[in-house]
Amino acid sequence: MKNKSKNTKKQKAKCTRLIVTYAIMTYAIFAFGCNKPPQMQTTVPRPGTVSVDTLIPEATRIVREGLADENPLIRVNAIEAVAVTRQIRLMPKVRRLLKDEFVPVRFVAALAVGDLEYSLAESSVAQLLKDENENVRIAAAYARARLGSPDSLKLFRSAIASNDQTVRANAALLLGKSGDKSDLTRKALWWTLSRDSDDKVIFQAAEAIAMLGDERIIPRVWTMLISKYADVRVIGIRAMGALGTREAKNALITMLDDDILEVRLAAAEQLGMLKDTIGEPEVLDVFTKNLTAGLNKKALERVNVRTALAIGRIGTPRLIKFLPRFLKDESKPVRIAAAMAVFQCITDERPRI
Repeated sequence: MKNKSKNTKKQKAKCTRLIVTYAIMTYAIFAFGCNKPPQMQTTVPRPGTVSVDTLIPEATRIVREGLADENPLIRVNAIEAVAVTRQIRLMPKVRRLLKDEFVPVRFVAALAVGDLEYSLAESSVAQLLKDENENVRIAAAYARARLGSPDSLKLFRSAIASNDQTVRANAALLLGKSGDKSDLTRKALWWTLSRDSDDKVIFQAAEAIAMLGDERIIPRVWTMLISKYADVRVIGIRAMGALGTREAKNALITMLDDDILEVRLAAAEQLGMLKDTIGEPEVLDVFTKNLTAGLNKKALERVNVRTALAIGRIGTPRLIKFLPRFLKDESKPVRIAAAMAVFQCITDERPRI
């Protein structure tokens, strides 16, 4: 029992230190595994299509189980799947996680309440305004603002000046998600870029500014796209996707030629979100060119998550037929990403080019 208690404390500490960016990066941050180098099957399915409708029960089961998983990081992934794909029917289970013992779970659950404007959890999320962790408090303020309490915006806008870099980064995220384009919010985010901030704060602030449609951030985001670090390029790709302008889209197209597979998949995903299927060949290459051969388990998991999410955003029949294999993958994050892709293919009915 003592060892179990020690492990739980270590897990809590690890989770508390992690920045919760509540986007695809939750998968990148929380991905884990060992170093055994398995290989992914590369056989392309036989000609034909897969009806997404037939995948819904399995996708729903996977997310339900994820919400109740013993690993808090899997619960975070599952909550994100619910919020991103607007699965209101699963929000009662997310509501219960507002009382979870782990900070990232409470944080993301509060964001989900806000994103889906789930008023049935208003009283529960209000209680988190007194949470012991500041990250959770500002997430609760965000949810309250989305539920019709505009004064709550001040609570997480002021957190942008926190001495805690994680709080500052999360405050920037929330300002971007809030959609508030007031001068006060814009100035707060630009102020963060010019102050003594960690890289994670600067990158998150840049993405938040892009989320608010401020094209002045494009030069800063371009520097992220040419960074020598793949993770930074991925954040830049997300920022360009959030901006969604013609120039941003053209920048994303150039990233389809990146040397790193995960970066190419991220670009394909964002282009899919903008209703452009030009990245479809990059995703198909994962299966037809054996691109995952030799990857260790952790790297394979990251690529599979990226691939599944790109399929969900692009949503073409040639890609959808690969989702069943991901729904049965041995990795829980991969299965949740595949479930998210299923829901996205069902709900996203806008025409693609």
